[in-house]
Amino acid sequence: MENSSEDYKIQSFDMDTQKLLKTALKDPGSVNLEKVSNVLVDQSLKDPFFSKEAGRICFTIVQAEAKQNNGAVFRRHLLNRLQQEFKQREETRKRSLQEWVCYVTFICNIFDYLKVNNMPMVALVPPVYDCLVRLAQPDALLNEEEVDCLVLQLHRIGEQLEKVNGQRMDELFFLLRDGFLLQEGLTSMARLLLLEILEFRAGGWMLSSTAHKYYYSEISE
Repeated sequence: MENSSEDYKIQSFDMDTQKLLKTALKDPGSVNLEKVSNVLVDQSLKDPFFSKEAGRICFTIVQAEAKQNNGAVFRRHLLNRLQQEFKQREETRKRSLQEWVCYVTFICNIFDYLKVNNMPMVALVPPVYDCLVRLAQPDALLNEEEVDCLVLQLHRIGEQLEKVNGQRMDELFFLLRDGFLLQEGLTSMARLLLLEILEFRAGGWMLSSTAHKYYYSEISE
């Protein structure tokens, strides 16, 4: 992580914010870490590309702070802000589907990157599951954007999540199976994505090369 890729995606910010983030990545004790966490969350909620990258930036700041003074100030502020956004997720979804999808992408990204003793953060498991279950509800399955988000996150963190709480993963996949089999009005792409993720988990979070060819040739066409 010690290279120019530490700039990640921060070029989209104004110069003052870029300076703040670059300092936070190298010397987190010298900046306001609550402000840093708010900047990262705000940008993640409005920028779909950034929401996929921000976990890496957060990871680097957490690592730098732990090395510097064994602190966890940034992580605390980040989790507080994620919790605030989680509480108003239904309002966010009604207001802006893109913002809601960005939030789910971001919280899953944080779950993927931020570990404690190489284990997922327990505090994030229930809200991450709640978000994914929301994406598996009948009204959400009618939105390709939400189905796409759900499937992408399960590809990324499904196996880790199942290890932490297999029962909730079973419940989530009952919803997905029922949605695939019973729900009317699904687009052909949503149906294909759901079938692919059902097979992906059934295969131990892997796709056979034949299945991979089938799904990805279909999707690219």
